[in-house]
Amino acid sequence: MKQKRFFLSESEIPTQWYNIQADMPVKPMPLKDPKTGQAMTPEDLFPMFAKECARQELNTTDRWIEIPAKVREMYTYYRSTPLVRAYGLEEALGTKCHIYFKNESVSPVGSHKLNSALAQAYYCKEEGVTNVTTETGAGQWGTALSYAAKLFGLEAAVYQVKISYEQKPYRRAMMQLFGAQVTPSPSMSTRAGKDILTKTPNHNGSLGTAISEAVELARTTPNCKYTLGSVLSHVSLHQTIIGLEAEKQIAMAGDYPDEVIACFGGGSNFGGIAFPFMRHYYDGTHKDTRYIAVEPASCPKLTKGKFMYDFGDEAGYTPMMPMFTLGHNFAPANIHAGGLRYHGAGVIVSQLLKDGVMEAMDVDQIETFEAGMLFSRSEGIIPAPESCHAIAATIRRAKEWDAKGESKVLLFNLTGHGLVDMTAYSQYLSGNLINYAMSDEEVQKNIDAITF
Repeated sequence: MKQKRFFLSESEIPTQWYNIQADMPVKPMPLKDPKTGQAMTPEDLFPMFAKECARQELNTTDRWIEIPAKVREMYTYYRSTPLVRAYGLEEALGTKCHIYFKNESVSPVGSHKLNSALAQAYYCKEEGVTNVTTETGAGQWGTALSYAAKLFGLEAAVYQVKISYEQKPYRRAMMQLFGAQVTPSPSMSTRAGKDILTKTPNHNGSLGTAISEAVELARTTPNCKYTLGSVLSHVSLHQTIIGLEAEKQIAMAGDYPDEVIACFGGGSNFGGIAFPFMRHYYDGTHKDTRYIAVEPASCPKLTKGKFMYDFGDEAGYTPMMPMFTLGHNFAPANIHAGGLRYHGAGVIVSQLLKDGVMEAMDVDQIETFEAGMLFSRSEGIIPAPESCHAIAATIRRAKEWDAKGESKVLLFNLTGHGLVDMTAYSQYLSGNLINYAMSDEEVQKNIDAITF
């Protein structure tokens, strides 16, 4: 009988995270202080982030970062996550390609986000922090941070994008179950929220608005730090546990990926699975593997955005980051993949895209749900709407290789399950979902409206 799932023993689970910045010949451009225009140091970030996270953020020299023993212990509660040969999907497509997925949905909170939440909560606790704040879109990150905060005895406050707060009540309930205070954003509880609502009373929220509120609360609350679920380099660093495991597991299957595919919001899950494999691009042992980030057509920062310095939030509280962006004032369409509705890309991914190490594609909402339905029926797993983007791209690529008469090895990251996204699937099944797309002209108009 053919083996379908591949696991690592506890002793084989990686003990270090991989820092791709150390291998990049062209380093990402520095974060800048918006007031002085000067490159920021770790010390400049200490007021906002846990000190160790700030150091990791700007570390461009150490290739390997030790995972703290306590975090490793907590990883073993659910890691290794399985690498799965998707025989059912292959059969449904009639493809000659080998399709694998890394199943991060088996974590206690149902997504990959816990990999960084545990690390950030640990560092905050070690520093003597008592409160943490964050933002969340679909709620996967907010749920992970809420759970990790509870494990380490921290109080958590989560600002959830308002449209997702309304669309995904069960994720909101999960955060509250773990003890977090959850507020729809924009809200009247912060200066940033009040300003946004004064300007746009019916604002549905964005990750940019929620970040502004979370950062403001962290700044004004004693002994409190801000935590982030994507975009920043230290978050992607923590997620490399995914790709490091996948590399060992796919070797057990006797394969190596020709393409590594992941959905893209800010970059945490894409970097998590892709960066460990990219080190073999840099050492010359696997130069031909392709790395594909998949974003919504309604939020196309990689495929249509502009590379420039921009804020990571709407109010301008964050450092200026060199990124592919649609503009920090971007108001996203109300798609169900709430975790991908972010205006910018992380600085590492932005540099990799500039350098041609990776590529990007965008996918319409209905195509992603069609892919999710096919995957559900062939593999028995209901994927989160975000993950459906990676599945849709994998299906596209398999069909393209089949048309050429070639068989390739495709690996994608299943970032989380969709068991609390059934409202979205119900709307798809009843024909009530629509596509949204952003034109080049709309992107340029949005960027032209930015004022610093």
